[in-house]
Amino acid sequence: MDFAEHRIDTADDPKIYVRDYAPQGGARGLPVLCLHGLTRNSADFEAVAPKIAALGRRVIAIDARGRGKSDNDPDAAHYRPDVYTADALFVMDTLGISRAVFIGTSMGGIMTMLAALTSPDRVAAAVLNDIGAEVDPAGLKRIASYVGKSGPVANWDEMTAGVKAAQSVAFPGKDDAFWKTFARRVARQRPDGKVEYAYDPAIANAFTAAPADAPPPDMVPLFRALAPRPVLLVRGAISDLLSPTGVATMKQIKPDMEFVEVPNVGHAPTLEEPEAWNAIAAFLSKVE
Repeated sequence: MDFAEHRIDTADDPKIYVRDYAPQGGARGLPVLCLHGLTRNSADFEAVAPKIAALGRRVIAIDARGRGKSDNDPDAAHYRPDVYTADALFVMDTLGISRAVFIGTSMGGIMTMLAALTSPDRVAAAVLNDIGAEVDPAGLKRIASYVGKSGPVANWDEMTAGVKAAQSVAFPGKDDAFWKTFARRVARQRPDGKVEYAYDPAIANAFTAAPADAPPPDMVPLFRALAPRPVLLVRGAISDLLSPTGVATMKQIKPDMEFVEVPNVGHAPTLEEPEAWNAIAAFLSKVE
């Protein structure tokens, strides 16, 4: 294990699990805060975080409440991006981090933009992974079709098959090793030996509570709050959540935004892809 672990109490009780990677060869820049997507956890960054640490940056990867090794929230109404963002900023406070470069995948990108809006001094720069000022309804519909709807299965082989069935549209042509790794990141084995997704099914309530014909949220104001900072946007070339039109909107708002597209990947790139990683490394070399 190349990281320290923390469990940090929040003001309303749920403990937040944190992976803390020390900078290698001495600190050479602000820490990097990694924020995962809706159904993911800090394991999403298990390959990328050590590479960032090797660049001389401390890396903090958080399990949002209700995910991974963080506590579930007894009140499902708290499963909201504003609450997750407050948790992330509280973690920064607890660990003595005043400013950071944020890397946010999907929901984590929304958290990044919210942090820029509510606590602008905390966000020095940002990498947004397949999320932005506009959300494609097709992607939201696909995510809503599976979140919280899969119960525990008998073993890891069955979980891997289920993960592949749900996600192969975003990662076509991947081999068995990819899917086994993917499953281990998004799922966990219970004490009874069964395997389940590593999140509280109640996180799906935000989807079920919204009317089926509700328009996607307008995140243009959030992106405008982030825009004064250096921003790298990563898009999966076959993403159904961030469309080329959405990218164009973001470029119009922020003409100097850096952008990279990952071929033959949908929502969302793992950031291990050469195109994504090379862009992130280059971006980090130019920011604090």
